[in-house]
Amino acid sequence: MKTILCVEDETKILYTNKKMLTHDGYIVLTAENLAQAREHLANTTPDAIVLDIMLPDGNGLDYLQELRAAGCKIPIIMLTAWNRSNNIARGLELGANDYLGKPFEYEVLLARIKALFRNIEQIPEFIIKDNFTLKVRSMEVSIGNDRIKLPPVEFFLLLLLLENEHKVLKAEYLYEKVWGAEMIDDPAAIKNAVSRLRKKIENSGYTISAVYGEGYQFEKN
Repeated sequence: MKTILCVEDETKILYTNKKMLTHDGYIVLTAENLAQAREHLANTTPDAIVLDIMLPDGNGLDYLQELRAAGCKIPIIMLTAWNRSNNIARGLELGANDYLGKPFEYEVLLARIKALFRNIEQIPEFIIKDNFTLKVRSMEVSIGNDRIKLPPVEFFLLLLLLENEHKVLKAEYLYEKVWGAEMIDDPAAIKNAVSRLRKKIENSGYTISAVYGEGYQFEKN
């Protein structure tokens, strides 16, 4: 039985979600603020966190960043009334696994949670390609004997490109797969992420080529 930590300051939403998720077979921990969330995480490790952004004692995005910086790999779904692409993109760049805009139907939240667990179960533990080793679930990357540190967006971008070596992938496709949203208001994000990633793998024997007007291609130098 999986455990979910719900962090939400709107009492009605919090306890409705708890009631429904419990009915659907989950163990549910609740927190109405970040202090309570920290207390839960000090004593247990849930299988997933549903995290609101606007909380009385802080910002959920800042807490997300804090968790990922501390090495926390728990899957996190962000709840946000700020349903703007730049805020969604920031959450995904900081390491959120998914987002859901308010207001939402419970059935949609449940479907996102099920999809999250299903995707995690389908992910292999290791992917090895030449001198690349990717530990997928812990998001660790090694090139030969050298470990490189990648934020979640760059890790999943590398994974997607590596799995499609020699294929030209459109920027819109990469953005949708990695950021989980349409590339409308933030067209520079993919270009900047590719540029950062290209520099970090420059000693791998591979590069990420920009194919003018078509997209990006992962290939040997």
